[in-house]
Amino acid sequence: MAAAAAKGVSLNHVSRESSDIQRLAQFYIEVFGFQRVESPRFEFDVIWLKLEPSFYLHLIERDPTTKLPEGPWSSTSAVADPKNLPRGHHICFSVSNFDSFVQAVKEKGIQIHHRTQPDGKTKQAFFFDPDGNGLEVAGRSEE
Repeated sequence: MAAAAAKGVSLNHVSRESSDIQRLAQFYIEVFGFQRVESPRFEFDVIWLKLEPSFYLHLIERDPTTKLPEGPWSSTSAVADPKNLPRGHHICFSVSNFDSFVQAVKEKGIQIHHRTQPDGKTKQAFFFDPDGNGLEVAGRSEE
């Protein structure tokens, strides 16, 4: 079967559902520099965030009737340990200041697992947002 021939495809947004979208928004603003943008009105609360030039994160109030508990559902283990994330579900951001970024995240008290790929240059850091969603940051040494 041939693949669909979509044209002009680009990533529009990633959404995260949370019981505390204000807390989650503050995390992404402080850690990654997202900015709040105008959000549409729904029958539930939403916060739209933008990371320049064109990546959007939609934070959506968790449906209180849902039966699923909140995460860390992106981990390969039931324990919220970031070293379990490299093969799990996560969003990855690239940064040009990897070492200082990792240090800043650690200074916020966020548990982080980082490693260097066999090429000796590419670095990865794994951690969770306040709701247990897996995050990765990739970069190179700042030498």
